[in-house]
Amino acid sequence: MSLSFEIAATSETGGRRGELSLPHGTVQTPVFMPVGTAATVKAVPQDVLEGLNAEIILANTYHLYLRPGHELIRELGGVHRFMSWARPMLTDSGGFQVFSLAKLRKITSEGVEFRSHLDGSKHFFSPEHSMAVQIALGADIMMVFDECVETPASWERTRDSMGLTHAWAERSRAYWTEHRGEVPWARASELASQRVSELGKSEFEGKHQALFGIVQGGMYADLRKESAERLVEMEFPGYAIGGLAVGEPREVTREMIARTLEFLPKDKPRYVMGVGYPDEIEEYARMGVDMMDCVLPTRAGRHGLLFVREDPMDRTSAVVRMNIKKQEYAADQKPIDEGCGCPTCRRYSRAYLRHLFACGEPLAGTLNSIHNLSFYLETMERVRGDLGRS
Repeated sequence: MSLSFEIAATSETGGRRGELSLPHGTVQTPVFMPVGTAATVKAVPQDVLEGLNAEIILANTYHLYLRPGHELIRELGGVHRFMSWARPMLTDSGGFQVFSLAKLRKITSEGVEFRSHLDGSKHFFSPEHSMAVQIALGADIMMVFDECVETPASWERTRDSMGLTHAWAERSRAYWTEHRGEVPWARASELASQRVSELGKSEFEGKHQALFGIVQGGMYADLRKESAERLVEMEFPGYAIGGLAVGEPREVTREMIARTLEFLPKDKPRYVMGVGYPDEIEEYARMGVDMMDCVLPTRAGRHGLLFVREDPMDRTSAVVRMNIKKQEYAADQKPIDEGCGCPTCRRYSRAYLRHLFACGEPLAGTLNSIHNLSFYLETMERVRGDLGRS
């Protein structure tokens, strides 16, 4: 089997404590997944991620297709071997990245023609091509190719876009069904390093990737319902809620998640894509979302923005955003967050971190990102503990 999902406990608010079993390991849910766009979580080494107990990370289909190329990664044994990551991984379909290239793309029913943001070269992504690239990459979970509609968008524009997403989901599923046994790690590449030799044929032979459908429908509850019901008919192993956190108010995001969850299977994993701040991911997890990802922990860290608790000794207290660039931290010998046990807080002071940032030292982004990732992962660990006692 490519995926199994067991729910151990549920709460009155809909939150679920579960376990997601994948070819490369088991993931405790609800889970936050660090984003590794180009087969790297920016500025944070893989061994550090393991130390933070990141159980699953993301890679980006669009970026890896352009550089270094999916065929090269296939030849090297897949993205796990390529980046020396032995734990589960998920790849997106490239749909959101194509969406972000609004001035460089042309969408038809067949797919999307776009120009590379790197060199302007012309490329074409169809649902089938997205599946082929993701199979070459070999992550445990792959996503259907979808179209993400802009915000704001009319009901008619959103409906038409949703229809395209459904047609592409059917085509994605058909290609995946036919080719899903072709993952690189199923062929036991001889190029595997000793570091990840456990990814060999004996452990994974006969297993394959899982494919998730993506619910669209913009900010319209009736379209979200229709999209969820249509995708459930296609019987995917899991379901994502896409097209959120694209400029809409937070209360709208929450409403669309809540309205969509009503129509997704309770026995399959449910994933909200591209959200959000720490208090948001906690809220969504307690509503019944099993998986979330966001670039915010590392992006904020690289810009000197750190997440801390209002009361460091109370890990349920409000989230506060600390700007380490401020002069007030120049001689501050305290750690970022006195209640945090991450490697950055255990060793370094606010004064030192501010100094690194002021000097433009790359280490600043690394240490800040480690703390923020730890903050997110700690938040989900606490939520899992609460849900496990429900």
